[in-house]
Amino acid sequence: MAEAGVDISSHRSKDVSTLESIDFDFVITVCDRAHESCPFFPAKTTVLRVGFEDPPRLAADALSDDEAMIPYRRVRDEIRWFVEKMPENLTRAMTDK
Repeated sequence: MAEAGVDISSHRSKDVSTLESIDFDFVITVCDRAHESCPFFPAKTTVLRVGFEDPPRLAADALSDDEAMIPYRRVRDEIRWFVEKMPENLTRAMTDK
């Protein structure tokens, strides 16, 4: 992410139970594992599943660190493009709901 100019060094994963008191309008899962373990949300919450590939799985057979970085960079860029089109993606999710 630092290569893309995004500092996530202070970001940490959170257990979803720490967020129970928040009423979300949207929940976006970006991998199959997150979608599978995603808890139930009230009907007013729009859950949007976006199935990006799993970089560690894709890089598992890489022969070098440089080769291993290729899927990480590709998926990072795919997520960036998704976020850049967020208004369109959320509008589409609301229409499909």
